[in-house]
Amino acid sequence: MSILPWLLLIPALGALLVALLPKARGQAAAYLALAISLIPLAITAYLLANFQFGPTAKLWQFTLHQAWLPEFGVSLSLGLDAISLWLVVLTAVLTPISILASFNYIKDRRPEFYAWMLLLHAGMLGVFCARDVLLFYFFFELTLIPMFFIIGLWGGAERRKAAGKFFLFTFTASVLTLASLIYLAYTRYQFQLQADPINAALSFGMDDLYKFGQSGQLAQITIPVFGLFSIPMPYILFFGLLAGFAAKVPLFPFHTWLPLAHTEAPTAGSVILAGVLLKLGTYGMLRFVLPLLPEATRLFAPGIAGVCIVGIVYGALVSWVQGDMKKLIAYSSVSHLGFCVLGMFALTATGLTGSIMYMINHGLSTGALFLVVGMFYERYHTRQMDDMSGLVRRLPALGFFTVFFVFSSVALPGLNGFVSEFLVLLGTFISGGSSPAGVPYGGNLGPWFAVPAALGVILGAVYLLYWAGRVVFGPLKEPAIDHDNADDEHAVHAPTKDLSLREWLVLTPLAILILAIGVYPKPMLDSLQPPVQNVMTTVSGSAAGH
Repeated sequence: MSILPWLLLIPALGALLVALLPKARGQAAAYLALAISLIPLAITAYLLANFQFGPTAKLWQFTLHQAWLPEFGVSLSLGLDAISLWLVVLTAVLTPISILASFNYIKDRRPEFYAWMLLLHAGMLGVFCARDVLLFYFFFELTLIPMFFIIGLWGGAERRKAAGKFFLFTFTASVLTLASLIYLAYTRYQFQLQADPINAALSFGMDDLYKFGQSGQLAQITIPVFGLFSIPMPYILFFGLLAGFAAKVPLFPFHTWLPLAHTEAPTAGSVILAGVLLKLGTYGMLRFVLPLLPEATRLFAPGIAGVCIVGIVYGALVSWVQGDMKKLIAYSSVSHLGFCVLGMFALTATGLTGSIMYMINHGLSTGALFLVVGMFYERYHTRQMDDMSGLVRRLPALGFFTVFFVFSSVALPGLNGFVSEFLVLLGTFISGGSSPAGVPYGGNLGPWFAVPAALGVILGAVYLLYWAGRVVFGPLKEPAIDHDNADDEHAVHAPTKDLSLREWLVLTPLAILILAIGVYPKPMLDSLQPPVQNVMTTVSGSAAGH
């Protein structure tokens, strides 16, 4: 039997157990939640150790297929390929780190907070393990509920507005995605009825829908517009599917909910939101948009890539002018995830590999940056850069980690960000022209898209290094407790203790992973080649030469 059901059930049941603890047992709830979150991490380590990598291994492993609602074509279908495996690893690593980071930050209603964190953990893992469309959508939407309460109950002054905006944007857009997926399954069933009425069966299995989407049958359906022209149904479904995933990423111009949500969320919420939840959007594009609608994907790839470039430059410029450290990192996610989607729609093996690496590396680097900002806030109760500078003198260890994670985020060679950013730009640059067989190569992007995207790399270095230089280095300036006399040389300043043992345990694993991927990315890159080539075969039909 597959071990994947236990990977999902343990954090879900743990959430119920923690929620039943009385409010007075807040510290016990924190330790219990941490212990429960380590069990999926151990299971993930087992999955990683026993996963068969290589071109001859099975693409999907640890699979489980059990009829659930057979009359509606819904099954309990789970499995992992190398792409989903690495995203499960990312989720399993970041969740216990986020819980540990919250020990001093969360003061009220602690059992409830940690229960929502564990339920969110189960939902995120479920998204990456699901191989049935409706099961995927169930977990995809399940993640909204815990994050809504995490932001709305434990966030900042505008937490209710932030939580409401987050929920409305992402839920409303994802309804279009659900409608598109249901239409695909129903239309497949209708074609089956015409061809073989006896054996026709409704199915929401990913493999069944992939075969239908790639068969070309869907292109036979067109929608007339005022009797003037007709729109092929794949084009309509392309934007229907894209809507929910683009809002989740969020892709420009659907990004407006993100800065407020990040700013108001508690530190753990920001870490999980940036580290994993935003990747549900890019993962959904990879799993559904590209393989289900390959022709529409190739047609609209340049347009989507153009939107990505706008988001890359816009996010970088807006980050540059932020005075709030958390808002700076939030807008940087708009810019960075533009790279992630750009690499995907380059439709080259190089770009797609870079896009997947970007999902993982952005989760590590940006999650780490939110953690260090949270540690500054715990000490000084402000996130404004104007209020502090030269803090390396008071907090040398925290200053070191801040600069290290900034270097990772600006893609310094030798750290993880460089690998993914280089592959995305290279994959975009070579995306154009035709293969020797005359088949269009990639998304037909080329240098005209790669060069302006590279501007985002330069701008990213500018605003992130500006932040580190201003806060970590320079003359010493600390926020004062006595804010009425903050400019008084005798004002009392907040106590400034450097990293505690708990904080070392929070930051050190992320630093090790960032360095390890940057120095030796080959095992991860090699593991991604079979699923990447499978996607490329689907989209272009000529992956062998790419």
